[in-house]
Amino acid sequence: MSLARVYSRAQDGVAAPLVTCEVHLSGGLPGTSIVGLPETAVKEARDRVRAAILTARFDYPARRITVNLAPADLPKDGGRFDLPIALGILAANGNLPAAALAEHEFVGELALSGELRPIRGVLPAVLRAARSGRRVIVPRGNAAEAALVGAADVRAADTLLDVCAHLAGRAELPVAVASDGSGEAPEDEPDLADVRGQPQARRALELAAAGMHNLLLVGPPGTGKTLLASRLPGILPPLEEDEAIELAAIRSVAGLGGDLHGWKRRAFRSPHHTASAVALVGGGSIPRPGEVSLAHHGVLFLDELPEFDRHVLEVLREPLESGRIVISRAARQAEFPARFQLVAAMNPCPCGYAGDPSGRCRCASEQVARYRSRVSGPLLDRIDLKLEMPRVPLAELRAENAGESSASVKARVCAARMRQLRRAGKPNAWLGNREAERDCALRSSERHLFDRAVERLGLSARAYHRVLRLARTIADLADSDRIEAPHLSEAIQYRRLDLH
Repeated sequence: MSLARVYSRAQDGVAAPLVTCEVHLSGGLPGTSIVGLPETAVKEARDRVRAAILTARFDYPARRITVNLAPADLPKDGGRFDLPIALGILAANGNLPAAALAEHEFVGELALSGELRPIRGVLPAVLRAARSGRRVIVPRGNAAEAALVGAADVRAADTLLDVCAHLAGRAELPVAVASDGSGEAPEDEPDLADVRGQPQARRALELAAAGMHNLLLVGPPGTGKTLLASRLPGILPPLEEDEAIELAAIRSVAGLGGDLHGWKRRAFRSPHHTASAVALVGGGSIPRPGEVSLAHHGVLFLDELPEFDRHVLEVLREPLESGRIVISRAARQAEFPARFQLVAAMNPCPCGYAGDPSGRCRCASEQVARYRSRVSGPLLDRIDLKLEMPRVPLAELRAENAGESSASVKARVCAARMRQLRRAGKPNAWLGNREAERDCALRSSERHLFDRAVERLGLSARAYHRVLRLARTIADLADSDRIEAPHLSEAIQYRRLDLH
């Protein structure tokens, strides 16, 4: 047989489109050509494949070899096609049964010795292969990651020769097994009981967790802003299985799939303020996910918010609204999910002590205005809770009684979140405008109160709906079916902080 077909998967964002590797042997001068829009790493596969086949003690065909990676208009990159190309050449040369190839999908990079090396983005490929009903063969280094997909039949191989023996029926490849490391939160996870004082900030953090609302903490250095933010993942509801797999797939595409420690926990990403826009939202000639996608279903914490470049902060506006990010380049376009919860912290002025009772601040009003203007109004408009954090009194710092633990707060948060899921199937912060008006209906007295607040604070249409969603979350935590005046008043209070 001079023609063989082998199935594999490309990488396109977090998608894994099917690629058919067609190998044809013909007469003419010996040589190997690869077509089908291959990048440089794919073109170089012919040298790796040739050395691996010879090392495995197979004869490399002394014929004209044409490898077509279909569809031809889909860019192919990386070393993931080494294994299917090698198997296609061996099958076309009569060394492997073609029928066995049709039941499998293959991904893996080949070393010159024939050893299989792990690749990026194996989890999306296994997810799609499981839907097709085909068995997947992956390198041993990707086995634990691939085994997270329980519905897939995944086999792990060390070398090209092991795969050939399996396809020829001489030896069965072992089933890939997930690592023993627990995906749950460790026992030493940061606890909210460590926070002294700051009852208002603790309340705001609980509201943010219950409804997936964005939060901004403003206060002098040392008031516990970073400490509070780091405790937020510990009071969020646990990830659902499909959410955990979706996050693991993003990490796999980013090249972090090998680290499976705590893969069922919500992400907490805290990039430094020198991060670029590409680092934050993703990009590159071959688009990769950025911090907003790695924080999917989790928390993106931006400390020292005004120190970020303004252009970098502005790129957050689209994913905060849509929950996704689309990266467009000349040759390709990739879409990544980015449904994250933004928590930001900042000082009130350049020195950090504006408004402090000690009077330590010496910043001029122009300096304070310039510092605060680094965060744009449209970005602040997308933040539901804005809170000033004062210094903690010495007596509260020395208090022996610990604050309420994360476990007890998490119980209330989970109960409130369940109310939201039963009512709308999503957290309150994700409600559309029509859904917000339906689920956040006000009686005449509350509506009159709200109308006066909207006029006095000059709220935008976006802020109008965000206050309603936050009031609905406050009512859910109070186990109330309706939004009462106290719930609405509290939600309005979190909009009163004016940074401009």
